[in-house]
Amino acid sequence: MSNTKQILSMLRSRAEGDEDQFLAIALQVAAAEARQGRRTNAEQLRAAVEELRRNRGDKPSVRVSLARPRGDLEDLLDLREPALRLQNVVMASDLREKLDRIVLQQERRTWLREGNRVPVRRLLFAGPPGSGKTMTAEALAGELRLPLLVVRLEALLTRYMGETSAKLRLVFDETIRRRGVYLFDEFDAVGGRRTATNDVGEMRRVLNSFLQFMEEPASTDSVILAATNHPELLDPALQRRFDEVLRFDMPSPGEICEVIRNHLRPMKCPRIAWKRVVEAGQGLSQAELARAADEAAKSVLLSESDTVRTDDLLRQIAARHEMRNVFSGGQDTVR
Repeated sequence: MSNTKQILSMLRSRAEGDEDQFLAIALQVAAAEARQGRRTNAEQLRAAVEELRRNRGDKPSVRVSLARPRGDLEDLLDLREPALRLQNVVMASDLREKLDRIVLQQERRTWLREGNRVPVRRLLFAGPPGSGKTMTAEALAGELRLPLLVVRLEALLTRYMGETSAKLRLVFDETIRRRGVYLFDEFDAVGGRRTATNDVGEMRRVLNSFLQFMEEPASTDSVILAATNHPELLDPALQRRFDEVLRFDMPSPGEICEVIRNHLRPMKCPRIAWKRVVEAGQGLSQAELARAADEAAKSVLLSESDTVRTDDLLRQIAARHEMRNVFSGGQDTVR
């Protein structure tokens, strides 16, 4: 049976309102019961813990401090409270399966540690601009009920020798102190190949520091997430540092429909020629499709209507292609 020390620890954590510590100790008791051959007791304890977690509903799974970073970290980290969950993001089924597995490992990280394993926590999101990487990072943080802390690269990267590595050290120390999802967006600025012809010694040192920090153990299980539009620019040494590499692609025909429908709500769209809309939307990112739908809805509202027509959407989709032409030298074709 449980020893007095465990019972006292459970009572103290309960008195302090630390329900996660209370449940963690209960799982430790379950593991001890299982090791001593009392499988029925262990399973009953695990089932009771899972039932308590389910009944908590949307209550955070950990005590998360939403206080904004202070001191040297104030300029390095941008705190964002997630407003999205994974169900709010349109994505391919295989990508969703991988993310669901990551969420499950994070939610049951105590179980994994009982078996001397650690959850997936170092992720690389790779894909073209506007394919949903940043949105998915926010949704992942929302799913885990953790704060999203975006690393400000403009504050991190400096021209002074050793200063960037020192700032990087501060960020990684914070991942240990405060559990959250830490996003390094446009990561190729940090993780570029060390053999690049325009490389300088300072950036090689920065990358070496990042590789070293990624190897350090962290009992808090913060999620370190890097996102890049150009994975081909990354140094090959990063490959084994990430637990998972998730590939983001441009929307499929079905995803084009879903993105547009989601961003038209609550407007009516009963007679949309979706085949024409999908054909016109080929080549646009999720972000561009969302803005096209939003602009179409605003145009309809300003005309004192509540029904979006096919032409309303096609006009705004064409406008997004034209915007692409401005930045691509006229090489994008309006469909």
